[in-house]
Amino acid sequence: MDRTAVVKVGAAASASVCALFGGVVLAQYIVAKKKRAGKKTRIIEMMPQFEKSTVHMRDPERVEQIICGLIKGGASKLQIITDFDMTLSKFAVNGKRCPTCHNIIDNCKLVTDECRQKLLQLKNKYYPIEIDPHLTMEEKYPFMVEWYFKSHSLLVEQRLQKEKLPQVVRESEAALRDGFEQFFDRLQQHDVPVFIFSAGLGDVLEEIIHQAGVYHPNVKVVSNFMDFDENGILRGFKGELIHVYNKHDGALRNTEYFKQMKEYCNIILMGDSLGDLSMADGAPNVENILKIGFLNDKEQDLGLKKLPD
Repeated sequence: MDRTAVVKVGAAASASVCALFGGVVLAQYIVAKKKRAGKKTRIIEMMPQFEKSTVHMRDPERVEQIICGLIKGGASKLQIITDFDMTLSKFAVNGKRCPTCHNIIDNCKLVTDECRQKLLQLKNKYYPIEIDPHLTMEEKYPFMVEWYFKSHSLLVEQRLQKEKLPQVVRESEAALRDGFEQFFDRLQQHDVPVFIFSAGLGDVLEEIIHQAGVYHPNVKVVSNFMDFDENGILRGFKGELIHVYNKHDGALRNTEYFKQMKEYCNIILMGDSLGDLSMADGAPNVENILKIGFLNDKEQDLGLKKLPD
């Protein structure tokens, strides 16, 4: 039976979440030790990540059950399914917003001032719709398609050069969350699959984690990838569009990947929007799934009432 727990995390607790897997491993060791000593303990009380004032749980007992299930299954049954922008990457540093994968390209030297202004106008129009708590995902869906289509068309007009992307990323203010090295390295050490499912720009995303030294063999990226011609000039985008509110469809398109992961029946899912809750929809044989949501700037908008039961 699929058991699900949901945890909402404020931006201040981001480093703690990146250390969650390490905490599970440590808790597994302590539980075994206390069990041998005949003592009972609560997992959540042993993991300071869950004691933060910025961490909200509707049902702590349910979270406790899921964590116990993750520990019992161990690393050999665990997989990570995660969003990227403002989930693995930082939302802000010292009060200043960090760029998303799209923002990195929008603000780079390869884009003209006129194009940059048009992209900003699109963001100012559509981003408030994306985070509007009074609209359903179904109502937001066509606006997201419109936004992505228009912005991607503008980028194609810029004839971006593939060879310039590494430099663009180096010169950007992109930043992964505190503790990312331990997070990625520990998962690689224990052969835990990491599925990054992003509505951003896949080429930029891969360059960020490559330059950070954490693009390990256990990491798979599904995103909006650029299509370059034989001269390395952007001419379009590959495959089906992925935006923040069609990840359910994208998950189902990746059922072959999830079938290969069928032995990994326990999931830690991380995201920063309600659309991210469906990223694991293509995964079979799910026994336990812990869903972690980053509140970022949407804490008051989403509210705890948005949490599933």
